[in-house]
Amino acid sequence: MPPDEPKERLNIFERYLTLWVFACIGLGTALGRFWPELGQFMARLSVAQVSLPIAVALFFMMYPIMVKIDFSQVIKAGKTPKPVALTLVVNWGIKPFTMAAIATLFLGYFFRPLIGGSELIRGEEVALFRSYISGAILLGIAPCTAMVFMWSYLAKGNDGHTLIMVAINSLTMLVLYAPLGGFLLKVNGMPMPWRTLFLAVGLYVGLPLMAGYFSRKEIIKRKGEVWFRARFIQPLTTMSIVALLFTLVLLFAYEGEILVNQPYHVLLIAVPLFIQTCLIFALTYFAARVLGLRYEDAAPSAMIGASNHFEVAIATAVILFGINSGVALATVVGVLIEVPLMLTLVGICKRSKGWFKT
Repeated sequence: MPPDEPKERLNIFERYLTLWVFACIGLGTALGRFWPELGQFMARLSVAQVSLPIAVALFFMMYPIMVKIDFSQVIKAGKTPKPVALTLVVNWGIKPFTMAAIATLFLGYFFRPLIGGSELIRGEEVALFRSYISGAILLGIAPCTAMVFMWSYLAKGNDGHTLIMVAINSLTMLVLYAPLGGFLLKVNGMPMPWRTLFLAVGLYVGLPLMAGYFSRKEIIKRKGEVWFRARFIQPLTTMSIVALLFTLVLLFAYEGEILVNQPYHVLLIAVPLFIQTCLIFALTYFAARVLGLRYEDAAPSAMIGASNHFEVAIATAVILFGINSGVALATVVGVLIEVPLMLTLVGICKRSKGWFKT
């Protein structure tokens, strides 16, 4: 959802994103089973173990998100310190650790006998449950910066606060995503290629962010803000989702065997992600009430904390551990549950608006 056009409705790709993802799962799985040469073909199009088609798709998945962000809004953060502080504390001081804890509890203990198995990651044999936990961790340290504009609009939240927090979260991600993610992945017992992790953040957060900032500034300067909104942003929104869906098709061309043989793994992964989303939403929402925030600030604060920047998580999982890893599969489950769950939380916000002062 473009920050400049908060009153725009979900387009067909956004509204039915979960259905599109399931379609990509089916198509990718079929390609993997009936065209096994696809993996060999993709391997020939790789540089330093990074698939070039995937790298291009991931960039175009990220750039349209970053170009929508108005970083001039950051200077307004000082005018609303309480909701900004609440969102930052929840997103970076609480959410990553609760995600790691909940994922470990369910996938590492409760569901571990049901998961079983292992996979090779960077030459090391890693238990599959650890890969799934790692995917959940990558989701937990990526606060939402894209769809939250729509969630805030649907919940009738403060668009200004949403703009500010999206800009601040994007900048904070550049600094904290790599060290925080590396620490939690290391605690989870994953082989940790630190250089690759920082490279991933640079390629899939830093580069699109800079490209988005400078191109936005230049286009508005030359064409004006109205042209930028109407002619440039709209096609990019579709481009981002198409790039995401293309990535998912290729991912499931590799992962299809797991879904055919063990489809319940998707459900097992979804459980801790569902619990984490509801927990962070409730924690932020009630903390906002205790702090005396207006509903218009409380709703987007809770939405930003609850939702995930799954594009960043998928991109990082692919470049760190490979497109055929359980880590990548776990990040995709975040896409599956994002839209229906967030729409449910939007409904809860609207029904509980009376809890807050106006």
